[in-house]
Amino acid sequence: MNTVEPVLVGTDGSAPAQAAVRWAAVEAQRRNAALTVLSVYDPTWAAAPGPPRRDLTEAAEEAEAVVAEARTAIGTLAPSLTVHTVVAPGDPAAVLLEHGRDAGLLVVGHRGRGGFTSLMLGSVGSRVSTHARCPTVVVRGRALAIDGPVVVGVDGSPGSDLAISAAFEAARRRHGPVLAVHAYATPLPPVGPGLAPIAPPDPEQIAKSHVTAVDEILAGWIDRFPDVPVQVQVATGTAAGLLVGASHHAQLVVVGSRGLGTVAGTLLGSVGQQLLHHADCPILIARQ
Repeated sequence: MNTVEPVLVGTDGSAPAQAAVRWAAVEAQRRNAALTVLSVYDPTWAAAPGPPRRDLTEAAEEAEAVVAEARTAIGTLAPSLTVHTVVAPGDPAAVLLEHGRDAGLLVVGHRGRGGFTSLMLGSVGSRVSTHARCPTVVVRGRALAIDGPVVVGVDGSPGSDLAISAAFEAARRRHGPVLAVHAYATPLPPVGPGLAPIAPPDPEQIAKSHVTAVDEILAGWIDRFPDVPVQVQVATGTAAGLLVGASHHAQLVVVGSRGLGTVAGTLLGSVGQQLLHHADCPILIARQ
């Protein structure tokens, strides 16, 4: 009996949702996990005021057609994968979050038809990203990229530790390297009336101190995952800028759900928001 927690993917049949289904199928196969495909329809929209609308039965049948199409695509991509399909009425985000309680990973596309894959600025994406109890992947950009590293932000926070763990696990499954990214700002010497001039700090020494700090953070993980190659990028700049830049040659970018406002900053902060808008590969939000 397979005891691995299933991968759950939401779909509304849109192109981004279909990309999420394909990504989730490949990931479930890597994990030796079952895949659950979920489509939600609104039980109240048929009776809402406005132009004539289809009846509720037709809405449910359309959702059934969406998951049937997804099952067909999965059968071509991963024919040995165990697939379950669920069609349910209700609020899309609430249904996803409820089913996500029993999932090992929740996968959604970055936008859709106004349903639960509308993740760019929509309320559903914000709710799922904020409240999911399991790791969550937003599929965007080069959805099925198989080359390049798994990129992770490193800043020493508890959220960063979760992200590092998830990144090493993901890299091991992909037989690829981890790229640990750390951003920092060069401190400026104090200036003001009555203060003697102070020589600016040595940029090379500052860079070395940050490299040393990152190496210390990664040392334990390298011992635990000796089969995973590790690359390190330490540079001045913004965390979001470095992570978005790295996403152009990555398979996956991993961030923590909480951080210190730097590389592994909270998803609802500027780092996560910029990744949701601009990353060129899927984004994994690490959670326990």
